[in-house]
Amino acid sequence: MKVIVLGAGVIGVTSAYQLAKAGHEVTVIDRQVGPALETSFANAGEVSFGYCSPWAAPGIPMKALKWLFMEHAPLILRPKIDRAMLSWMLQMLRNCTPERYAINKSRMLRLAAYSRTSLAEVRAETGIAYDERMQGTLQLFRTQQQLDASAKDVKALAADGVPYKVLDRDGCIGVEPALKHVREKIVGGLLTPKDETGDCFKFTNALAATAAALGVRFSYGTHIKGLDVEGGQVRGVLTDRDRLRADAVVVALGSYSPLLLKPFGIKLPVYPVKGYSLTIPITDASRAPESTVMDETYKIAITRLGDRIRVGGMAEISGYTNDLGPARRRTLDHSVTDLFPGGDLRQASFWSGLRPMTPDGTPVIGPTKIAGLFLNTGHGTLGWTMSCGSARLISDLVGGRKPEIDAKDLAIGRYR
Repeated sequence: MKVIVLGAGVIGVTSAYQLAKAGHEVTVIDRQVGPALETSFANAGEVSFGYCSPWAAPGIPMKALKWLFMEHAPLILRPKIDRAMLSWMLQMLRNCTPERYAINKSRMLRLAAYSRTSLAEVRAETGIAYDERMQGTLQLFRTQQQLDASAKDVKALAADGVPYKVLDRDGCIGVEPALKHVREKIVGGLLTPKDETGDCFKFTNALAATAAALGVRFSYGTHIKGLDVEGGQVRGVLTDRDRLRADAVVVALGSYSPLLLKPFGIKLPVYPVKGYSLTIPITDASRAPESTVMDETYKIAITRLGDRIRVGGMAEISGYTNDLGPARRRTLDHSVTDLFPGGDLRQASFWSGLRPMTPDGTPVIGPTKIAGLFLNTGHGTLGWTMSCGSARLISDLVGGRKPEIDAKDLAIGRYR
């Protein structure tokens, strides 16, 4: 089959790789000059198969009200007249019940577990390197209340067979020795030891080169004008250069996916939630993390990437804006220096990206009402984590094969 993949971020490139492996003729289209130059460029670096939780959770509405008045808030809301924003927020609120949280988290953990296996296979097949480490994620609690509240996550992890350890203060220091310098600031943590870290930009570029060697054609600097649909069947893609024919099209455009689909009556509840990151050179390894530490108070991940620290987090609901607010940088500065003052902030690079979030936290993977048109988008903060499993799923679905895991509740039909 001739398959066009729209988007050359980590989701689009992993999809193209798997489709090419399955024997399809694949073309990837992206407006940027290379792969992973938008949301996949400088994300938090987590590959967190165990730390998969929907943002829509019990208690979040009350927490969100408190966060609005915090100096270093994990959530920033810039309301505007935007029906898509309002609809998305209302749907998210409806998912903040214990019952829906349990369903959504279980879906996410299922896909994440599959993605862990798939990533290991890609690594074995290709031998690519991307500053990867396999030392787990430590969710760090500064208060007893946070530690007690982790019980719901522990229950979900246990139900899905995900390895975990609940740690006291000394246990956290045993995992991350640099925390001994700030032991009075922490009370405990939740370790998911099978989690990994790595540079998503390096991974995506290396895999794109491998995919190109398999015959995948990459059309960079190409703007997508729309889909070519006739008689309920996708026929190809219209670009600023030409009309490309295809038997199937995979939409992996992240936050921009709903804009492409809207003219065809497909209502995809994906909305951009902006995140920020700092990349800091390490000057004192004894005061730097070994793997990923998730600062639960500020919802910020602090990750070791080779000789750098990547600090990423926050959720800003402000539409399709990509400005770099100085207040957001101060929050990242505060979190990392408060726990790991082992880098040179004067040399840090500051970045922001638009995460494609669904109101239930689960990505949208599968067919649409238009024959031959498939979605692989809406991964939110976990695109890097879920990319390889999502790519395997979409390759199977496009090729008409039965997926290795249940994918019915991952498709857009769950929103009907």
